[in-house]
Amino acid sequence: MSDESMPAIERKTYPIDHLANKLATGIGAGRRLGLMTARKSGDGDPLVLVALLIDLVTGGLRLIEAPMRPGDNTYSSVTARVPQAHWFERSIRDFFGLTPAGHPRLKSVLLHEAWPQGFYPLAATSPQAPLRDTQARAYDFLQVKGEGVYEIPVGPIHAGIIEPGHFRFSCLGETIQNLEIRLGYQHRGIEERLQRTPWRRIPPFAEAISGDTTVGNALAHALAIEQLTGVAVPPAAAALRAAALEIERIASHIGDLGGLAGDIGFLGPAALFARQRGRALGLGERLTGSRFQSAFIRPGGVTRPLSEEMRRSILADVIAFAADFDEARRLLTDEPGAVERMENVGVVRPSLARDFGLVGPAGRASGQGYDVRAALRQPPYDVLDWTPAGSETGDVLARAMIRIQEVATSFDLLHQLLSTPLVDFEIMTTLPDTLPANAVGAGVVEAWRGELIHLAITDANGGLLRYAVKDPSFNNWTGLAIAARLELVADFPLCNKSFGLSYSGNDL
Repeated sequence: MSDESMPAIERKTYPIDHLANKLATGIGAGRRLGLMTARKSGDGDPLVLVALLIDLVTGGLRLIEAPMRPGDNTYSSVTARVPQAHWFERSIRDFFGLTPAGHPRLKSVLLHEAWPQGFYPLAATSPQAPLRDTQARAYDFLQVKGEGVYEIPVGPIHAGIIEPGHFRFSCLGETIQNLEIRLGYQHRGIEERLQRTPWRRIPPFAEAISGDTTVGNALAHALAIEQLTGVAVPPAAAALRAAALEIERIASHIGDLGGLAGDIGFLGPAALFARQRGRALGLGERLTGSRFQSAFIRPGGVTRPLSEEMRRSILADVIAFAADFDEARRLLTDEPGAVERMENVGVVRPSLARDFGLVGPAGRASGQGYDVRAALRQPPYDVLDWTPAGSETGDVLARAMIRIQEVATSFDLLHQLLSTPLVDFEIMTTLPDTLPANAVGAGVVEAWRGELIHLAITDANGGLLRYAVKDPSFNNWTGLAIAARLELVADFPLCNKSFGLSYSGNDL
């Protein structure tokens, strides 16, 4: 077992009128906004706005809390000072009925007109003050006006088996002038369910938040509970968790590379990547017993040891797989026509990626060097030899190349993780029977799409007062809208696939 558990989160309370300044000041001092939400307080007490800041210098976490004024459901929007907060504030209004006065585009982000006005699923009670009729759930799309401008509505039902989401394109000729993305069709009440589920039964629900991020969500939940309880996992368990996370990264990135190849009509690499994605899922099954690696990571460690025979077998396949992947990716990256098709398409400037908090490959392709594994110095990555991928061109090609670099890095990390025997080591630490009272725990993970956060806050009795989830897609949908502007309609599928976002992870 490690000598110590994760350090406690620094927790600060400020007046609601100081929230915007504290967030902007914190971000200016080298922190980033991880998530922003609200929570209940005591019975009859005002709701509390909550923001999690991540210190990129020290790797520490700070929770800022700002109680609402009694009898008031309005606060000054922080979006003007912190643009990344714009979707967070829309979500807070949907779930808690709190209105960010001065928000530039306040409208529903998760709950649609079918949900009754006055229904706020995560508020302690009904809103402290009723919303006016002018703030009903009716959704108004941004209208682009001018001679020759027309709209193309797409979805929410799409061809194939992709998830539902609505894209409203405003076009002049074949050029997209604006893309508005409307989500929420996959809203399932995940956070409300997590809060009322006994905490030891949460892991299967956490794994189901977004099916292609089973490992990421299981790990984020485990880290949050471990921080709450002060439990440190055995080093062997940390290594096995990291191996599972890297296998999930490989499978997902290879799948999206195949999708990109298919969208430009390059069917050879598309077929090879599809087969290789299945091979990566097979690695996960050998490591964890399940192709999507469910029921493997749990608070305290992992549920399944790795035999010496299986370790050697997986390691040998990783070495061979890495060589096969490099050969397949060359078919894509060495073909001038394929490179030209992706180059200078769907550009997101580094300044916009920074302002809107883009994460993962989408952020790193646009000059944002943030990678949770390195920034938070997480074991076992802190003792492994690796470097996060990066680029600054911010186009479809950059996002594809970041994925390729990350797959190669994941193979190398697996080689390092599995080069040492892991048999006869402890893989699970016993958890206490109850959660501590008035405590907070956060699990921050570099999932394959980027920064994934689970935040757990307990009440005076040790029950879950708030369980919030922030999927990386929540950060990056705005990036997709930016990337599509002034591009041809025919290039949107490339832009969309290069981000590879999750509807269900966003909608919760």
